[in-house]
Amino acid sequence: MTYQEFLQCTSLSKEQILGISCGTLIKDMPEEFAYLPAPPFLMIDRITKIERNGSKGKIVAEMDVRPDNLFFQVHFRNDPVHPGCLGVDAIWQLLGLYCSLNGGQGAGRALGCKEVEFLGQVRPFNKVVRYEISVRRFTNMPQQGNALAVGNGKVFVDDEHIYTVSEAKAGVFKGLAYTDFPNRSKNSVGGAISGS
Repeated sequence: MTYQEFLQCTSLSKEQILGISCGTLIKDMPEEFAYLPAPPFLMIDRITKIERNGSKGKIVAEMDVRPDNLFFQVHFRNDPVHPGCLGVDAIWQLLGLYCSLNGGQGAGRALGCKEVEFLGQVRPFNKVVRYEISVRRFTNMPQQGNALAVGNGKVFVDDEHIYTVSEAKAGVFKGLAYTDFPNRSKNSVGGAISGS
């Protein structure tokens, strides 16, 4: 797929999601791009809807639940449950991807949220987790080298609403990627992100 085709996507398959994670989906990928995490931290199997309406939009994605998911083996012994923080991270992953899908270039970072409310849980024999995010503000600031998406997310398991994440924020930032890991270089030590 070309970068222009990527910017027009209205859905993404599992193979395409993995291609974004590996950096192999886009033939003419920009020099700086917000990759998705690799499995097992990739919390998305497919994106079923991407809507853009100026500075607002919507993104809907799903993750298949499997009893052999890594987190069920370790969280917790004799009480396997999907960590709630990974559901929140999925919202951030999707907001960062939304920035990329709208022309933002740079490394993706979660920037916080206002409130998280857990109403339920994901267990090993559930089927599908669905993430629905209403993007209430997207801003691309190419002169500053960053983009920002803010949205309200809901998480469902087998069509039951189990989390709400309000005012979740994620962005992409140029010059932030640590591409020469594990070598020590300019970006090998963390700290405050300028421009956020």
